[in-house]
Amino acid sequence: MAINPIKLTSLAGAAGCAAKLGAGDLSAIAFPLGKLFDTATHPNLMVGLAEPDDAAVYKLNDTQAVISTTDFFPPVVDDPYWFGAIAAANAMSDVYAMGGEVLMAINLCAFPASLDLAVLGEILRGGAEKVQEAGAVIAGGHTIMDEEPKYGLAVTGMVHPDRVLTKGGAQAGDALILTKPLGAGVITTALKQGKAHEAHVENAMKIMATLNREAARIAQQIGVHAMTDVTGYSLLGHGREMAKLSGMNLHIKTDELHWMDGVWEYAEQGIFPGGMGRNRSFYGKWAQFADEIDEKTCKLLFDPQTSGGLLMAVAYDQADMLLQTLIQQGIDGQRIGEVAEGEGLIIVE
Repeated sequence: MAINPIKLTSLAGAAGCAAKLGAGDLSAIAFPLGKLFDTATHPNLMVGLAEPDDAAVYKLNDTQAVISTTDFFPPVVDDPYWFGAIAAANAMSDVYAMGGEVLMAINLCAFPASLDLAVLGEILRGGAEKVQEAGAVIAGGHTIMDEEPKYGLAVTGMVHPDRVLTKGGAQAGDALILTKPLGAGVITTALKQGKAHEAHVENAMKIMATLNREAARIAQQIGVHAMTDVTGYSLLGHGREMAKLSGMNLHIKTDELHWMDGVWEYAEQGIFPGGMGRNRSFYGKWAQFADEIDEKTCKLLFDPQTSGGLLMAVAYDQADMLLQTLIQQGIDGQRIGEVAEGEGLIIVE
């Protein structure tokens, strides 16, 4: 079936994870719910709303815990197949961030009645093949009509209860490792504005569609202390969450960060997603910037990522082994800073 060409991003109010509700608003809404379902009342709920993390974890027995998460968003790219693949990789990433493996997924779709159904078929095919790559299955789904297309997954994973990784385990002296380059929000915003170079978009699509599965497996093998995935709340936002839950400060070295091709070109043109401003407004109060950090760099550090990399805190003497193993597997590992005693701040140098 031929598909009529359409610019999917023109139908989206925001691109990918930049469409997330602001962190401050979400925290205010979710906080009371955490009190209803705390771990004292539900002792098998290992990770829930009381201490928000990347996914929920529920202990089944001494050797098995189930991981549950969901994620969906409007089109982040124009190609329906790649949109599906990126959305699926992004949704499964939360399971990997908790140290688990994906077992199965359920499609979540919203689709305009006016669009060719072949477009939806390509979105679903992209998602299905990405889930298949993860060694999991799609077992069902739910689709509604909506003028703005949306796609994602509800994902179920498994992990040993003793091997759950959270944001809250970072220790003083740990090295910070990141596994993907930054800048997805800027690239996808440039695409939505019709200003992105095709080569930059293709490079970004491949990065966003890359599973975090192998990086998470290596993290478990080495034995990292804490882990989270860097998505819509930016490197500094998700870093702040790790710092807060660990009771530590994170020191970020901007010279060590890797960026997607084209990011600085678009930043020079003032192309930033709206989510950047929301992230900066909420998380900026916990960030301290060295005098030499310019305004563009500051904005880029709050750039909302879609299907971003894993941020890991690992013992100093294991950092080189972790980096070497990641790089050997073709993963863009970067040593971007360290953990220090503190009170939940992000120190940008």
